[in-house]
Amino acid sequence: MSDYGGDDGHEPENYDYEPNEEVFDDNEPEDFLDQEGMEGEEGVDDSYNPAVNGENVVVSGDPNSGYSGKVMEQSREKKVPNDQRTTTPYLTKYERARVLGTRALQISMNAPVLVDLEGETDPLQIAMKELNQKKIPLIVRRYLPDGWYEDWSCEELL
Repeated sequence: MSDYGGDDGHEPENYDYEPNEEVFDDNEPEDFLDQEGMEGEEGVDDSYNPAVNGENVVVSGDPNSGYSGKVMEQSREKKVPNDQRTTTPYLTKYERARVLGTRALQISMNAPVLVDLEGETDPLQIAMKELNQKKIPLIVRRYLPDGWYEDWSCEELL
């Protein structure tokens, strides 16, 4: 006995659905691009030339930066000088977690350790020891609401 029935030796009779043979048309649509006309035409530029300003910097419109449609300033021009930084010199718990995680990953991938191990094998514990001794070679970048940013080294942060 099969799952579909019909084991009584009779072939199934007509079903309600019969495929409509007129659905498929023998006329196929023409190609949207005429390859013969494009090869010899003038005004068709096959090369890609991105928009650049006078300093060979690609002009882009990043909607998140507030400059959509305008030429973006170079990122080094938006850096706040170290003597004019306004944010607090304290490492937040989020920055601490990010720094420790990043450094622990580096240590687990055989990066050189900058403190005495004293038998320690856990990468996270080694990263904590490096942070306590202010030996982590990472920089924390804090973005400000106006698009500028401040760079703090882990040695400077408390």
